[in-house]
Amino acid sequence: MRKLFILSVVLLSAFIGFSQKNAPLNLKYPSLDQSPMDMIYFPDNYPMNKTQEKISEPAIARIIYSRPQKNHRTIFGDLIEYGKVWRLGANEATELEIFKDIIIGGKKIQKGRYTLFAIPNPESWTIIINKETDTWGAFLYDQKKDVLRIEEPVQKISSPVEVFTMNFESTSSGATLFMSWENARVALPISIK
Repeated sequence: MRKLFILSVVLLSAFIGFSQKNAPLNLKYPSLDQSPMDMIYFPDNYPMNKTQEKISEPAIARIIYSRPQKNHRTIFGDLIEYGKVWRLGANEATELEIFKDIIIGGKKIQKGRYTLFAIPNPESWTIIINKETDTWGAFLYDQKKDVLRIEEPVQKISSPVEVFTMNFESTSSGATLFMSWENARVALPISIK
């Protein structure tokens, strides 16, 4: 047993020495992003529940988005200008992947990958589902590629939300996607066909 342990230590040391010798000398690692990327599923915690065999149905939707922080700034009407298209997060435009057809505002949205944008205003947001994917911010936003535009009211919340947050909540007909930041919350009802 002792010989096996000594052999393991020798082999591990040789491997580490070989790895360090052949590693690039000036390898630089990216720093932590100020607005980390996050992912949500509907149903909630789908990958974990699937692994634990607690789900028999396929996932309905997934959103990948970056989560900017308030950091003592005024968000809506200042950092995020009213009346202008916003990427609904930070960095890359927010990605929506739909795994089965859904209905939003009476309109059928086919399964596929999309980008989510919003046009915030003090009393309502226009939520946009767009065909253009894999883009940064809203710089290349093209209204001709919109699949859906729907206006939803802003709910004022008393306790400020520091980090932009999106989450799904189940409903009897499907789910509601909540988007919350600062003192604003917008709800997008989604029906499952």
